[in-house]
Amino acid sequence: MDDVTSDQAGPGAWQQRRRRGAVIVAVAATMLTAMAVWGRFSSGVAGAALILDIAVGAASCLLAPLLLWRPVAVSLALDVLAALSPAATTAASMGALQVAQRRRFPVAAGVGAVGIAAHVVQGLWRPSSGISFGWWLLLVSLGYGAMVGWGALARARRELLESLRERARRAEAEQGRRVAEARMLERTRIAREMHDVLAHRLSLLATYAGALEYRPDAPPEKLSQAAGVVRAGVHQALDELREVILLLRTDDAGEEDRPQPVLDDVPRLVAESRDAGGQVELRDETVEASALPAAAGRTAYRVVQEGLTNARKHAAGRPVRVVLEGRPGTRLVIDIRNPLPADGAAPLAPGSGTGLVGLTERVRLAGGRLDHQVTAGEFRLHASIPWPA
Repeated sequence: MDDVTSDQAGPGAWQQRRRRGAVIVAVAATMLTAMAVWGRFSSGVAGAALILDIAVGAASCLLAPLLLWRPVAVSLALDVLAALSPAATTAASMGALQVAQRRRFPVAAGVGAVGIAAHVVQGLWRPSSGISFGWWLLLVSLGYGAMVGWGALARARRELLESLRERARRAEAEQGRRVAEARMLERTRIAREMHDVLAHRLSLLATYAGALEYRPDAPPEKLSQAAGVVRAGVHQALDELREVILLLRTDDAGEEDRPQPVLDDVPRLVAESRDAGGQVELRDETVEASALPAAAGRTAYRVVQEGLTNARKHAAGRPVRVVLEGRPGTRLVIDIRNPLPADGAAPLAPGSGTGLVGLTERVRLAGGRLDHQVTAGEFRLHASIPWPA
């Protein structure tokens, strides 16, 4: 089997190139062999010797094109003909070149050695009259060495170019894969971020809608205020949903143009929950909250947001306690607790079940840890995030 890979255009193009190469080899071999036979005739060779030269020359011309398909076998056959007549020397040399171009060096060196041995036999029973046997053998050896070396060099260059092309293709494919992965990770991050935002917004809307449903006897101004809050919340949710859809449709999605909440925004978040009727107690014992890095502050905000959202969904009307502790050089600790709902109570709004999973991954990427558990009749969400000095 050929050691050189086929042309990238496909098997059909490769076979067509071989056929064109076979025509070129046949023409070159015929011309050079005819010149060799004519030279033998001009030097006075006649009779049976000339007939043998013509027959061997014709056979070598017929075999030469087959070198492109079976280089080793055909080259050895040409070496046998070269042992019978100098008319096959040209085709045998071409065979050594083809083997060197298409087979590994040990195989090419072996074929070259067989060719030299065949010419030794030729020189012993049909010696050249114009040069001594030693010089003649030296020239033959140099010729075969040049053919094998030239072919090996061409093969090495072709393999190097093919290797460079393959490396370029792999590098391009790897780059494409990395770009695709980066885009997917960015889109996943945006989707997680928007899940947190929309879940919080929609849970607030569900709370206000529940108040409208269960308190139809409320004063008109209260009902109007609640309806206005619901309308404004729906508009905000639609705007945020439209934003995430636009971001996910864009290849170069990013959140850099959108202001990101940080730890200082937690009181505003708690105020929103209180306005919706939630009983939220915030105990902020942090020192220099503005010194917390933006990434860590954003993660802390999302932890509190998810905790309040889950409390509204699964324990509506129950008090929630949020504790923030930490200072530069230590860790920011977030502890959110709320009593469990009454047995059989249905959640205020259905959940996807992935909020805490995504939040755990977010905290882990920030270098922290998130735990959630049910203990002593309470649901507890506890996060610890590094706070560099």
